[in-house]
Amino acid sequence: MLIHRFCKTDFSSYEDFYRNFRVDAPPDFNFGYDVVDELAAEQPDKVALVWCNDLGEERIITFAEVKRESDKMANALKGLGIGKGDVVMVMLRRRYEYWFVTVAVHKLGAVIIPATHMLTVKDLVYRINTVDVKMILTLDDERLCGFIDEADVKVGSLIKALLPSRGAVRPRSGYVDFSALTEAAPECFERPAGADAVKSSDICIAYFTSGTTGMPKIVAHDYNYPLGHITTARFWHDLRPDDLHLTVADTGWAKTSWGRIYGQWICEAAVFVYDYSSNFTPSYFLELIDKYKITSFCAPPTVYRFLIKEDFSKYSLKSLKKTTIAGEPLNPEVYYQWLKLTGLKLREGYGQTECNVLVAVNPWIEPKPGSMGLPMPDSRCAVMGAGGRECEAGEEGELCVPAHGAHRPLGLFMGYFRDEELTNSVLYDGLYHTGDTAWKDEDGYIWFKGRNDDIIKSSGYRIGPFEVESALVEHPAVLEAAITGVPDPIRGYNVKATVVLAQGYEPSEALKKELQDHVKRVTAPYKYPRIIEFVTELPKTISGKIRRVQIRKEDAK
Repeated sequence: MLIHRFCKTDFSSYEDFYRNFRVDAPPDFNFGYDVVDELAAEQPDKVALVWCNDLGEERIITFAEVKRESDKMANALKGLGIGKGDVVMVMLRRRYEYWFVTVAVHKLGAVIIPATHMLTVKDLVYRINTVDVKMILTLDDERLCGFIDEADVKVGSLIKALLPSRGAVRPRSGYVDFSALTEAAPECFERPAGADAVKSSDICIAYFTSGTTGMPKIVAHDYNYPLGHITTARFWHDLRPDDLHLTVADTGWAKTSWGRIYGQWICEAAVFVYDYSSNFTPSYFLELIDKYKITSFCAPPTVYRFLIKEDFSKYSLKSLKKTTIAGEPLNPEVYYQWLKLTGLKLREGYGQTECNVLVAVNPWIEPKPGSMGLPMPDSRCAVMGAGGRECEAGEEGELCVPAHGAHRPLGLFMGYFRDEELTNSVLYDGLYHTGDTAWKDEDGYIWFKGRNDDIIKSSGYRIGPFEVESALVEHPAVLEAAITGVPDPIRGYNVKATVVLAQGYEPSEALKKELQDHVKRVTAPYKYPRIIEFVTELPKTISGKIRRVQIRKEDAK
């Protein structure tokens, strides 16, 4: 098996796993060549991707096809002037071309920035300027292209390319038809050598992730990052070459790197993708599991909360053998309901955009509903107290990970792109400080407590209050605003806006709706506040900082 070139996989117990697991990373590892092309050479007909959409279209894609199409795309990108170190932003939702272009960008030694299709002009301008995006590859979508065009006017010198959303690409001024360019490109792309060759220290992929006191942070990962997800796929998802794995995620989010490409293909498992443009329909996902014989399924608690309300007598789900959950703390009620309906135990996992899976319920241990599980051996994640002391059982502290030396996990990020101060605020004293608080029990199981900051996790999305507050105060009716999360049984948390109105405006239901629509227009729609409360003043510290913690405490009464 390919994975054995990088690590040992047979362990007798969690203790054996924790003591003896390690990944041997080649100095010039490149996922495109050392995984995709190797599998294409050894098992050309092995299925890599099973894709279908809500129009009834379907594609079964082999590793040979991934190699061929990624080589053609690498040649097409090179023809557009993309080379080592250049930044390519991709906004492709769940189209199968995402997998081709990701591998192609890796082969070139360039940097890929996956992004959600829900970004607006303001979001785009910030991202393009911050990381010097050279090219945007997007779907042929009127709304999105309109936003990109507006952003391009503000930034200039942007290569814009299109892939089909539905049917063929329609001609659009200023855009390259990337599907036509790829079709005409040579089928072979030679691995770059010399100065153009990839080093493990080069930036491979970067994600914009929500912050609490400023605009989104840019999480930069090196070319060893895919190897970090061996623990994610092999030991948390428990994947084997005959598995078909479905992770519910859009390609604009880090969860795709976690569950839809790197670790899964290193394990030689196939990835299942459902490309839908409508709202999430729980019953249809259960139908897909039956129809395609999906064996492994991973989703945030929100999805499972919807699924357990369906009539399971309509589905056999006999193919499903492994189910995992991440994104927010698991409600034990969901665990027991899922177990009753399917006979399968939900195995929780914990990590961040900045890393791979740090804590998980892996196959050797029994789940404790609500606990994240035990530390992964490559992360040595621990609950730390003041002065660099590891906490005792039952004592609350911060989850931290070794950031240097032999126990630095391969999946840990390089730092925040071009922000040394922000990087140093989380990488210090030899540790990566996650900002999450937790405690461990007598058995070593880790239990999530909360965030040190104010990130809101709603329906699997990470939402930073600053972005929503910034959008709100652009409206003339808003003097000040504070964004917090309110617990919700379905979404995990709802976004709440506590608003001080400007002079001349009065609270009303109509104004609430107007403010919600305004946020949807200014920034990604999923961030809009579902709850709005009008107040005369916001609680603040002596230095004038908004005390969101006080708002949350008041809401909890």
